Amino acid sequence: MKGAGKMTSKKQECDEKEREGTLFLLSAFTAVPAKVRRKESSSDGVKPAEKMKKQASNAGEDRAMLLGFTMMGLSVLMFFLLGITILKPFMLSVWNEESNCTIIQADIMEDWVDCSFTCGVDCHGQSKYPCLQVLVNVSNSGQSAVLHYNEEAVQVNPKCFYIPRCQRDKNDLLDGVMNIKEYFDRKNDTPFLCFHRPESKPEDVIFIKKYDRSVVFHCLFWPSLMLLGGALIVGMVKLTQHLSLLCKVYCSASKEELGSVASRPDSQQSKTKKEDKCLRWRLNSQSMSNAPFN
Repeated sequence: MKGAGKMTSKKQECDEKEREGTLFLLSAFTAVPAKVRRKESSSDGVKPAEKMKKQASNAGEDRAMLLGFTMMGLSVLMFFLLGITILKPFMLSVWNEESNCTIIQADIMEDWVDCSFTCGVDCHGQSKYPCLQVLVNVSNSGQSAVLHYNEEAVQVNPKCFYIPRCQRDKNDLLDGVMNIKEYFDRKNDTPFLCFHRPESKPEDVIFIKKYDRSVVFHCLFWPSLMLLGGALIVGMVKLTQHLSLLCKVYCSASKEELGSVASRPDSQQSKTKKEDKCLRWRLNSQSMSNAPFN
């Protein structure tokens, strides 16, 4: 009888422990997430240090974006200005046919050309410069022509090789022209590259073009490089923002999973251990009650 009373009391104790464990599990899976959600909604889950880092990163990203768009805007402006001042004259140039020229003679004409100079804000004067005339033989046509320095010299004075800077001292002007004459005298029998247009002006050739391919290359290369650099900066900032957003989504998902796992406290584990003991005791008691008496 005493053994039976002990078994019934033990059974009642286990039933009470099972009910307590069931209630605890229900409260753990219902009340705890609500509390966690209220805490997260109240504090937003962001510490002051993290907020300061976020603000600093946002300021840096804004400056990088501003730098990238500024570089792209300046490159477009450079394309516009250089296209008008350099690329358009290069594309519209008619001095495109290359030829080999040989010096026939280079003489300083007796009649000097009038010019005007400035020596200050209200200082203007008149002077003269010597006219150097250079005759060459064009190999393609076999005719003689007048050599000019570039396209502008043909338009300003079609008789002279180039237009020197007007000065008050005529001796300096004469020395400069004499140096150029000596240079062409040394190239008397040496052919050199020149440009001409036989269709419209076969009597004129130019020594160099004002805007050649190297100048056009630099005009296109540096603005393109600036445009590419600005686009890369903007693209890197956008990529960083996208990766940061993906990282935040991944971190929030992992935190929710960890919170659901960590919501079960240590007391719950102790309750489950007690329930396991009660279950073992029941099985043992049933086996003992079903055993036959000897």
